[in-house]
Amino acid sequence: MLKRTLVPLDGSPLAEKALRVAARIARATNGTIVLLRVIGVPTTYTPYVYGADMAQNPQLAQDMIYLEQDTAEQYLKEIASADLLAGIQVDTTVIAGSAGITIVDTAEEEAADVIVMGSHGETGFKRFALGSEAQYVSRHSSIPVLVLRGDDSVPFSSSTDSSHSITALVALDGSELAEAVIEPAAYIVAALAGANKGTLLLSTVANKQAESIKRGSQEFMRDDAKKYLTAMVDRLLGSEVGKLNLTIGWTIEESKDVANTLIEAAEDGKVVESSQEFSGCDLIAIATHGRGGFKRLMAGSVTESILGATRLPMLIVRPKNVK
Repeated sequence: MLKRTLVPLDGSPLAEKALRVAARIARATNGTIVLLRVIGVPTTYTPYVYGADMAQNPQLAQDMIYLEQDTAEQYLKEIASADLLAGIQVDTTVIAGSAGITIVDTAEEEAADVIVMGSHGETGFKRFALGSEAQYVSRHSSIPVLVLRGDDSVPFSSSTDSSHSITALVALDGSELAEAVIEPAAYIVAALAGANKGTLLLSTVANKQAESIKRGSQEFMRDDAKKYLTAMVDRLLGSEVGKLNLTIGWTIEESKDVANTLIEAAEDGKVVESSQEFSGCDLIAIATHGRGGFKRLMAGSVTESILGATRLPMLIVRPKNVK
């Protein structure tokens, strides 16, 4: 698990922040980093960037692709030899195409275990917009996607002796589909925590009943969620996940607004009930789809709503049986 980490780069400093996280994962797992640079293909829109001559001169367009290829290869060569990645096996690849599709396809072709990418980057023929691409990749990737924010709030570093541990809020709704995020989250947190003990907080948003429903129904709803979470903790402690250097706890929130409630819980530690005290998390982990338990849906819309609003990194997992 986590032996190959794919990092898409577009040449921007924001995208390169993913290198710190990828380096930490690779060092913790003795893994390999695959650096990907996607270069654009001239289209009918290219004249707006390079002038009308390119649209009328196929050879000029082909020459531009060759130039982009050479520039991208040199760029990745410099990144691969940087001190940040010293001692880590680094592979590089440059591919012309659509960024989102290429990232997803390359992850499969390179047998990557996780994609680590920034949430924003530069745009244009020479660049790809990581904000929109992160949404595309997280929706279509068959492997976990760790999306970092486009600011300085990333709590991870490439250092293995960091004094800062890692706590992840793992969003669950009682369904097996939502539970697909647990194992990837456990390995990611354990790798990023390094020598420290990481923490998984299994979190459920229970349905906050309408005022016309009796209080007893609300308590039953919360009690039902608590039984599910405590049973899940016991199950994980007896599994391979339980062998990792992790503390596993749980939280319960009540709201009709799943996305904002999970964000508040992760960013501010605002919960109704929890098995342990915490003031906030470093990471939100969620599956792109779920259904069933506690009348909640961890659907793509919830995941994308959180991705667009939270200041925290997100680990997004698409269950294998979701099409």
